[in-house]
Amino acid sequence: MSIQCLNSENLYYSFLSGAQEVIRNKRILNEINVFPVSDGDTGSNLASTMISIIEEAKIFSTVKETMNSIADAALNGARGNSGIIIAQYINGIFMSIHNDDNLTMNSFADMVKDAVPHAYQAITNPVEGTIITVIKDWADAIDRHKNDSEDFQSLLSTSMGHAEKSLHDTTMQLKVLQDSNVVDSGAKGFVCFLQGFTNFLKTGSFVTDRDLNQEIISFAEYPDHNQEDIHERYCTEALISGTDIDLEDIKRQLSPLGDSLIVAGNKGKAKIHIHTNSPEMIFQTLKEMGTIIQQKADDMVRQNESAYQRKYTTALVTDSIADLPKDYMDRFQIHMLPLNLVFENTTYLDKVTMTPEIFYPLLDKAEEYPTSAQPSPREVEKFLGTVLTHYDEVIVITVSAEQSGTNSLFNKAVEKLAQAGKKITVINSKQNSLAEGLLVLRAAELIEEGIPYEEVVETIESLRVNTEILVSVNTLKYMVRSGRVSKVTGFAGSLVNLKPVITNDPNGKGGIATM
Repeated sequence: MSIQCLNSENLYYSFLSGAQEVIRNKRILNEINVFPVSDGDTGSNLASTMISIIEEAKIFSTVKETMNSIADAALNGARGNSGIIIAQYINGIFMSIHNDDNLTMNSFADMVKDAVPHAYQAITNPVEGTIITVIKDWADAIDRHKNDSEDFQSLLSTSMGHAEKSLHDTTMQLKVLQDSNVVDSGAKGFVCFLQGFTNFLKTGSFVTDRDLNQEIISFAEYPDHNQEDIHERYCTEALISGTDIDLEDIKRQLSPLGDSLIVAGNKGKAKIHIHTNSPEMIFQTLKEMGTIIQQKADDMVRQNESAYQRKYTTALVTDSIADLPKDYMDRFQIHMLPLNLVFENTTYLDKVTMTPEIFYPLLDKAEEYPTSAQPSPREVEKFLGTVLTHYDEVIVITVSAEQSGTNSLFNKAVEKLAQAGKKITVINSKQNSLAEGLLVLRAAELIEEGIPYEEVVETIESLRVNTEILVSVNTLKYMVRSGRVSKVTGFAGSLVNLKPVITNDPNGKGGIATM
């Protein structure tokens, strides 16, 4: 059926169909990801953005209301360079709709073309030969052919050819793409979206939710990726809300702290992406500009090592409770899942977006004592699933199960992620802090020595029985504030200068050591 106007329903399902096509191509997009950093996650980030659209966007009676819902969902779920650029482009499309009428080919062309500057403005240093180039070329093609097309199907089919040519040309526009003989991953993701968008309007067929996990698997050979290109270690993102957010001010304040800065959104909500070596400073800056709703800081060095420069066939995973110097974490390529620290109504990532250097000065000034929280099941599954993508053997050593639900979360994730040919063992260290860290270190040394997987597990499980931690506390002040010691006991202890020694019992439960 020839479509002359887009109503809210076919606009909504076109977007969902485009989102499905991106998700289906996630693995291919990860494989060809070499710009701006070869961390192999462009497909995963775009898929996250698209899943948010599928799960959160709703159909309303008007095109404008429906587009607002899609734009808001895209911003909420946007991840990575390309995901946030697409989200900002979609927000630009919404802001370019000036009435509630259905979209004609002329108004559609005006809308997608007027939204292009929004995508460019989100990027501090736009680079041609990437997703923004393909977005611009596609929008220009729509504008050129809006008056000589019979219907939306022919308009989108014609412009699709221009988008595909623009994608093909990205290989020659950036040296890193030319050297690797690939197209830009983010640009290909956008073309995948256009393919799904166009196919729905041509066929009227929408893929249901049960096909969300179907991915196109490519067996092509892809080039090696070089870690030396990673100058800023953490791919850091935040979603903040407020009443008068100044996007340009955010750019000005964050620009000195890293590169690949993208700021998308509006006065009420902003999504920020930056590559930085100081994620903790990013969030200390952002907390003054609005309420931090979401945050992440992915270690691109570890991601790159896992995908292309693994030292060992066995991956070692722990949580941020384990105290181990960063040099050791890097030397042995240990994967760390940060737990959450809730501080003044903001949740931070332990040792990543909240470091001891920032934590303790803030602690003395805080009106409310900070609390800790375990990651969500979804976060643990995503973290462990990423590791399993690159390793067939995984050993997880967690903080004592008596002190945190992290051990249980890992075990539940293993049940969901169990795959044929994969070995995963979750070890309850029954310890915390340095004692847990020493068990992790010994496991790393055994893996480096080439000790078989099963023997490493057996050794660590036997060593934990002979591991003990004793902590001498200089003051009861913080134990009283946290509720671990009553105010009466704390007061009495301070009178006699009592300095208790804290330890863990054989089951891993913390308490005061007894003689």
